Amino acid sequence: MFILFELFITFAKIGMFTFGGGYAMISLIENTCVENKKWITHDEMMTITVIAESTPGPIAINCATYVGYKRGKLLGAIAATIGMVVPSFFIIFFISRIFDHFLENIYVVNALKGIKIAVGILIVDAAIKMIQKMKKTALQIGMVSLAVISMILIKYFAFNISSMVLLMVFAIIGLSVFAIENRIYGEDTKE
Repeated sequence: MFILFELFITFAKIGMFTFGGGYAMISLIENTCVENKKWITHDEMMTITVIAESTPGPIAINCATYVGYKRGKLLGAIAATIGMVVPSFFIIFFISRIFDHFLENIYVVNALKGIKIAVGILIVDAAIKMIQKMKKTALQIGMVSLAVISMILIKYFAFNISSMVLLMVFAIIGLSVFAIENRIYGEDTKE
């Protein structure tokens, strides 16, 4: 029963004090669940981040659900998910009640400008940690480089391409390489 309470409180704190959505939360989830509490490994965090990005729903909630399930099965998943959602619900509910006056306040406007910078830093921090800890094969370095170049070109030339298209393209490339390696090296290839 204690683990359910701990999951709820842990993810409620993350949900309450994180601005900028799921990508900004990845760094905090990793710091809390991998480094501090050691509930999951870094490899599991990388895997669940990829899976959470490619499944329906917000990435942070999907990550919370996975960690909760790993620690406390179904009830743990429910506790972690509710912990992640409840603070955001009440914050958004409160803001929606006073929204017109909220954005007229110069202090709020300036605070939001500062928060934008912090969110960008949190997202970059999560990306750097993942890149540092991933296996660095020529294929993975090439795919990361190609993805970054693609994103820069898409932004620079203002193409209207969904990030899901990029995800699907790189998923197909990864599956193709896996199939080729499996065919060349046999059934016992483990990558």
